[in-house]
Amino acid sequence: MTFSPEASVIVEFLQLSHARGLPPPAYQTEHAAGMDLVAAVADDAPLVLAPGVYAMIPTGLVIALPPGFEAQVRPRSGLAAKFGVTVLNSPGTIDADYRGEINILLINHGREPFTIKRGERIAQMIVAPVTQARLVPAAGELSATARGSGGFGSTGR
Repeated sequence: MTFSPEASVIVEFLQLSHARGLPPPAYQTEHAAGMDLVAAVADDAPLVLAPGVYAMIPTGLVIALPPGFEAQVRPRSGLAAKFGVTVLNSPGTIDADYRGEINILLINHGREPFTIKRGERIAQMIVAPVTQARLVPAAGELSATARGSGGFGSTGR
């Protein structure tokens, strides 16, 4: 079986005026799953996130995904591990028919204020195929399983 780690998805990246000069999304390593997204805040106006505060951070990026794909916005592990800063609605979903600017909803769970500077890598974006389910009403009761209705720790700690 041949494994192909690449999928050709045509995506149009349009940078808005406040993102001029910033790099487009990019994979940082050969086998990275996500492309890093950067903050499109003004050079002279970095954004400071106080502990416990969240804010919408612009990226200046507008994309056009083909039908059947989504982009997921996820946290960067380094920001979370080092500073307690993460994506609040993780993963965020960008649908194929969305054409607005991608904004990142960050929250500071850390103990210190965190300064977001222009061009700083603040999140990662993963392009993935989407399956839309067709819901079919059950004809009677659902089939029984060993797990049953157990959830939230029912299979262990």
